[in-house]
Amino acid sequence: MMAAMDAASGASRTAVLVCQGRAAADGRIATDRFSDPIATLLLREDERAVVDRARSDSPPKDWRQRMESELVRATAEGMVARTVAIDDAIRAWPAPQLVILGAGLDGRAWRMPELSDTAVFEVDHPASQQDKRNRIGELPRLAGTFRLVPVDFGRDQLGLALAAAGHVASQPTTWVWEGVVPYLTREQVRTTLALVRARSAPGSRLIVNYQHPAVSARLGRLLMLTVTTLARHPYPLAGEPRRSTWTPAAMRGLLGGHGFTVTSDEDLLSLAGRLPIEVRHHRSMRAGRVLVADLN
Repeated sequence: MMAAMDAASGASRTAVLVCQGRAAADGRIATDRFSDPIATLLLREDERAVVDRARSDSPPKDWRQRMESELVRATAEGMVARTVAIDDAIRAWPAPQLVILGAGLDGRAWRMPELSDTAVFEVDHPASQQDKRNRIGELPRLAGTFRLVPVDFGRDQLGLALAAAGHVASQPTTWVWEGVVPYLTREQVRTTLALVRARSAPGSRLIVNYQHPAVSARLGRLLMLTVTTLARHPYPLAGEPRRSTWTPAAMRGLLGGHGFTVTSDEDLLSLAGRLPIEVRHHRSMRAGRVLVADLN
């Protein structure tokens, strides 16, 4: 689950881009359904400057800055649909524990009052978590309890790390697996799912964000590479290649084999269609999906 890292800060480049997308959307897109004021607070000054340009009604005159702004705007569209779907699934299934796998710069523990009685565990690479500690500082938290669970999947065992952090396998858990599956091999996805199932009591819920096979997704990554190269900025997915895509049938079969019953599975474009979002990047949003599955 390790993301591509920025050598200077230890930050995941992908996590920063996702956070910038949420910050760019806050207060501007689907304001009756989406809000993430925490995202801006997690960004450094130079990262916020990009967001400010993306939010501006006047495009930057510098073409490199303009291309960078468009990348953040495109990210914002997908992040609104994805975030609303996942937040709604969390609210609809209250559980005493919430585990966020590959959390990056997730801000739910700081922005969701519904988590006031919930024990929140964020699992990520130690370097990513140290960077997040530096960014979050003393920002007031809304979650009942909060634990960072550092896991290097090349060395550490997820189950043991969660148990050491206080996760209780006999209690229901809501699992959020967002923005991670595409960067894992199919075998890594299966292995992680087995570990999740081993620590899931009846009444648990699994929310998975994954990618459907699509030529448009590959073209989108190529466009992102072109934009960042021309703008002379680091490519967010450098060192983080896409390793697996899943058809809805294949993902449903995988989860069913571990006892999870899929209750919903929709692409981001369909999810965005129920929100007041003016979608300009239809093709890329068709490939991303959010699935919700329960363990009875």
